[in-house]
Amino acid sequence: MEGDHWPHGSCDGAGGSLARLRKRASEFFESLSVAELARETHRQLWLSDWLRVAEDYWTSAEFARANGADRIAREAWMCSLTAFEVARNLSCPEDLATGDLTDKVELSVRSFSDEADPAIERVELDGFDHAALTGYFLPALSHGPSAPAVICIADENIALASMMSRLLPASLRRNMSLLLVDAESSPAPRQLRPQHILQCWMDYLDARPDVDSQRIAIYGEGTGARHASRLALLDRRISAAVCDGGLVTPVMRQAAVRWMTGASQSVHDTSSEDSPLPPRRIACPLLVVVGDRSMVREREALDLHAGYREAGADCSVVVPNRIAYPGGDVDNFIAVDDFIFEWLDSKLGAGHRLDSITYL
Repeated sequence: MEGDHWPHGSCDGAGGSLARLRKRASEFFESLSVAELARETHRQLWLSDWLRVAEDYWTSAEFARANGADRIAREAWMCSLTAFEVARNLSCPEDLATGDLTDKVELSVRSFSDEADPAIERVELDGFDHAALTGYFLPALSHGPSAPAVICIADENIALASMMSRLLPASLRRNMSLLLVDAESSPAPRQLRPQHILQCWMDYLDARPDVDSQRIAIYGEGTGARHASRLALLDRRISAAVCDGGLVTPVMRQAAVRWMTGASQSVHDTSSEDSPLPPRRIACPLLVVVGDRSMVREREALDLHAGYREAGADCSVVVPNRIAYPGGDVDNFIAVDDFIFEWLDSKLGAGHRLDSITYL
């Protein structure tokens, strides 16, 4: 990217600029190497370039809004969110350039939600000793009476605004509504488990006339992937689930037993025969995303896939390409998000059938 001034041009208000930027970002991630990421000067240059792109689009969005060009402003904010997310993936905690990145992402999300059409609805549910549950609903762009919907559960270590900044651009042209929630930060009483709180959100979607109650999916990231699995086991109204398949809990339990008994062999050294599969099978189609999004390793996911396929059940696995370098891991979140939504399309809409095991 050295010497590249990113001639991203003006927004057309029809999604073309966003599509081009997402393609450019995806190609950028695919071209990265461990050797390049390990060079601090390279990483800092890329970081400053993507932050500049984000700021440029943000400025374009503000200018377009001031001049009444709402569609162009919305697309520019989507581009800004995408560029900010690329910068966040490249950044390390000690980077000075990203000190206020979270605040900028939240402000950009707020600006987009203020101008979005259809608007992002801030939803509050009463109950639980008068402790309200808060979520954000983005209606589908369809003109029909109802559309499928996806409950998106954030990881406890990632701000909800950051999840929104990735998923909104990825889902913009797809015929499905999104409900973004944070099951871990709920003010509900402690005795209520996250899956029971999520059932309240299921009830909410079930009652909305613009949501097809026969096509509601669940998608969780990080710890949210575990909650998604539990809801899919508990609530048969779920039509598809992007989750951990119930794998993380038995693996963590096995690791705890080994630690308490002083066993020298770590969970990572066990054979595939020792890897515990969940005792119950999720009834709806499920997708396991290997890595940080589900905290599931490839071997565990493939074992789960084999068990489901042997039983004639619908299970898919996607293995993102991750680049490990001294500052952490980087993956092509554009490609991963696009695949997840394509898989959801294939289960909830008219999307084409995908391979049950995919390496990105």
